[in-house]
Amino acid sequence: MDLSRYQNLEFSRGVPFWKELLWWFARTIFFEPWFPQPSRLRCAVLRAFGAKLGRGVVIRSQVNINFPWRLEIGDHVWIGEEVMILSLDRVRIGSHVCISQRAFLCTGSHQFKKETFDLVTKPISIEDGCWIAAGAFIGPGVTLRRNTVCAAGAVVMRNAGPDVVLAGNPAIAREN
Repeated sequence: MDLSRYQNLEFSRGVPFWKELLWWFARTIFFEPWFPQPSRLRCAVLRAFGAKLGRGVVIRSQVNINFPWRLEIGDHVWIGEEVMILSLDRVRIGSHVCISQRAFLCTGSHQFKKETFDLVTKPISIEDGCWIAAGAFIGPGVTLRRNTVCAAGAVVMRNAGPDVVLAGNPAIAREN
């Protein structure tokens, strides 16, 4: 690859520059601090920036969401400390989902075989009843079907479920 040729011109950030800039300020104030703040306040801020959130959503401190306007979360979802949601593409999280500390939902990658290292984005969908344990990685384009569990540290690069436990790198499905 030749990073001097990387352009990324086709990627749309989804909103005007001023709105993204406001989000970065809001994120710094309400999401990055380590100290507790009301989850309802974080949810209100996300909604103000276009996220669709259901009832009973809990968002802990230091959660990193790049583009909230591409985020949809169902009812009664818990997002733990230091979770990273790289929402370069749509991220849909169903109801009754737990995403534990330091999990990473990553909608973007690069075409590493091309000289220009082009950005590639694909949506992520987490269906109802899933648990993504601490430190798990969910890659671009992955759908986790109902009641799928991703064990701590699992690396998930393919669709899985329903009703399975994923563990390892790469993650291997075991019946729940």
